[in-house]
Amino acid sequence: MIHDIPAFIAATLGFAVFIAGTMLNARFALLRQFNIPEPVSGGLLAALLALLLYLLAGTELNFDMQARDLFLVLFFAGIGLNARLSDLISGGIPLLLLLVLTVAAIVIQNIIGVSGAALFGYPVQSGVLFGSAALIGGHGTAIAWAPEVADATGLANAQELGIAVATLGLVVAALIGGPIARYLIEGKGLEPSRPEAGNTIGVPHDATAEASAIEPISVSRALLYLNLAVILGYGLSLVLTEAGVKLPLFVPCLIMGIVIANARSLLAPRAAPVSRTPALALITEIALGVFLAMSLMSLQLWTLVALGPAIAVILTAQTLITVGFVIFILFPVMGGGYRAAVLAAGFGGFSLGATPTAIANMTAVTKRYGPSPMAFVILPLVSAFFVDIANAIAIQIVVNF
Repeated sequence: MIHDIPAFIAATLGFAVFIAGTMLNARFALLRQFNIPEPVSGGLLAALLALLLYLLAGTELNFDMQARDLFLVLFFAGIGLNARLSDLISGGIPLLLLLVLTVAAIVIQNIIGVSGAALFGYPVQSGVLFGSAALIGGHGTAIAWAPEVADATGLANAQELGIAVATLGLVVAALIGGPIARYLIEGKGLEPSRPEAGNTIGVPHDATAEASAIEPISVSRALLYLNLAVILGYGLSLVLTEAGVKLPLFVPCLIMGIVIANARSLLAPRAAPVSRTPALALITEIALGVFLAMSLMSLQLWTLVALGPAIAVILTAQTLITVGFVIFILFPVMGGGYRAAVLAAGFGGFSLGATPTAIANMTAVTKRYGPSPMAFVILPLVSAFFVDIANAIAIQIVVNF
């Protein structure tokens, strides 16, 4: 029996699940010690409860995720508002390095995916669904390429396979980023290079009452500029679509957030601040938290059972290789400092899951150890602008093999 949950109720449940995750993290020190994001704790608990309901009563919950997309664009508009031009200029080389590392990760994931597919008797071309199409690409890319794989191989359940790998990858990604950062930061005694910069997302766990004070006017101001960024981002999206450029809506909203923030600081340098304020940090944390909570609570875990053995073995290999890649290659290449450790947490989330998962991982880390504003700029730029092109080329090569 299928029960459809309307968008408004789904969003309400998203808030409840986010709060539940916060309570879980407050109750269990282990979750805090390993920097597991609050919405991940709550979302996975909700998904397990939905699985239990399905197994005991045969009831399948189908959530309307329309409201979730609004939280996503608000979140990325906030990322844009926090981006300073000086940071973007100084981030040129790190951004290029991260892009090269991402391309390398795409190649490695597809080598593992193709090898695993051959090992378990799947067509070689379906290896992309065990690799970068479902992991770095996520659900959207897996769904988009599944018909191509099905046409090339005759694999009837290509879409189900891609969705299953992307789903489990999202769960693993949400769990490994925090422990990776903890290992690097505490093991190497790392500290933020600019502790005075302030958190771009979320109020730090150890914030004083004065530092975390949030007034109605500052919240209203932040919401005004977030809404402006979303409106202008939507307009930019329409223009780009007419020009034949297809990007997720959150990308133009991120761009317009950057434009608004830097134009405002240039034209009105004495105006009340919006960027990197506690109000904006809190709003973006709520938007990200509810988005991720809704994404995880809607996981239909019972759909993964039939594809179990192959996915379990291949995803385990992907996870181990990713952790090794992040610790022994990405971390030293990105400088081996605190920012590199925060990016390591984010890359663990992004390479196996999705950009919001990466940001949630980095948020949990910076709330505990201190800010790293540049990490929150360069990782979304790589994941939003460049990775889809590189991933599409790699997938096409494998599918046409």
